[in-house]
Amino acid sequence: MLSAHVNENCIGCGLCASLVPDVFAIAEEGVARGKDRIRDGQADAVREAADSCPVDAIELEED
Repeated sequence: MLSAHVNENCIGCGLCASLVPDVFAIAEEGVARGKDRIRDGQADAVREAADSCPVDAIELEED
């Protein structure tokens, strides 16, 4: 299972949330948050979001 975590490098640009809104959202603090469990059908889109992040703030883990 894939999980996505957004680290302290996040600048809140919203790119990840626009690419995969079911997984990423901009929190009240103005930075992105990711879900711990990602459905199999979303894995490719989540990897694309991580690769597209301008500050490399998305960390992916596979169980």
